[in-house]
Amino acid sequence: MGQGGEAVRREGRLDVARCSSLVSRPWTRLLRCGAGLLLWGLCHALAAQSWPTRPIRLIVPYPPGGNVDITARTIGPPLGELLGQIIVVDNRSGAGGNVGAGLVAKSPADGYTLLMGSSGPLSVNPIVVPGSPPEPGRFYDPVSTVQVVPLVVLAGPKSGIASIKDFIARAKAEPGRLTVASPGTGTTNHFAMELFCATTGITVAHIPYKGGAPALSELLGGQVATLFDQLSSSIGYIKDGRLRALAVTSAKRSALLPAVPTLDESGLKGYEASTYIGVLGPAGLPKPVLAKLNGAMVKVMEMPAVADRFRGLGAEPGSSSPEAFRKLIKDELEKWRRVAKDAGLKFE
Repeated sequence: MGQGGEAVRREGRLDVARCSSLVSRPWTRLLRCGAGLLLWGLCHALAAQSWPTRPIRLIVPYPPGGNVDITARTIGPPLGELLGQIIVVDNRSGAGGNVGAGLVAKSPADGYTLLMGSSGPLSVNPIVVPGSPPEPGRFYDPVSTVQVVPLVVLAGPKSGIASIKDFIARAKAEPGRLTVASPGTGTTNHFAMELFCATTGITVAHIPYKGGAPALSELLGGQVATLFDQLSSSIGYIKDGRLRALAVTSAKRSALLPAVPTLDESGLKGYEASTYIGVLGPAGLPKPVLAKLNGAMVKVMEMPAVADRFRGLGAEPGSSSPEAFRKLIKDELEKWRRVAKDAGLKFE
């Protein structure tokens, strides 16, 4: 009896120990998992604080030589100097900017791959390029704007148009016959023209070209009467008198053309149309990285040499907060969607 009781007690202790072990295992795993997550978070935070420790790639979603590419190569060296790392400009063109922009969106959100973004892939392509994300802004963390480029309404030397008043009067006198060129269907220039027509109640003959250069060439030659163009592309022709600038599309006058009124001043109250360029990273950038990037961009845009370079191209330079840049992307997308809908524009 005594030996049996002892055996039971021993067996009881064994059962309790076994049960205790079984109960404790999930908690042990949970504690280990929690400790692992805590360690990972700590390492991640330390990596973000020490960022950057290697070169940074700045993706330009267009070929070399254009305004977005020039912008990247202008801010790259001073930005790299402030961050203590080389900024490598990498041109990845295709699908109207969607190829390079998509590459950045799918990159690790560690601050080592950035996008030199612009109106095209962020606020225009969702409307005109099949297969584009409907809300591309959600795939990125905006860092800061760099510049805003106004458009300019131009008249050719043989047009006989000397002002916006003349432009509207001619269009109303000959509905659908006044030729208005653009660098292509679905470009910001085209949308700006459609907004102009909707605001004034006129109809024109839109002549789209495959780029700004051929459109300018045809305007100079008199094959078309007018053109909505990037100011940075046509400023030289305006300065030498070969083309007449009727108005700029920005909210305020351009410092390069102080005598040329805005469309708002020309009677189109509230009219504004520009293209923007700025720096973005993949969605989910660590807050310390985003803050450091934005701070560096603010300093870059305060450098007189950088600002003067952009003003010389007809742009309005200036940094912004990440929140303000995100709002700009969204507001522009909504505006151009309304314009496309109201004008009945279809893109395939």
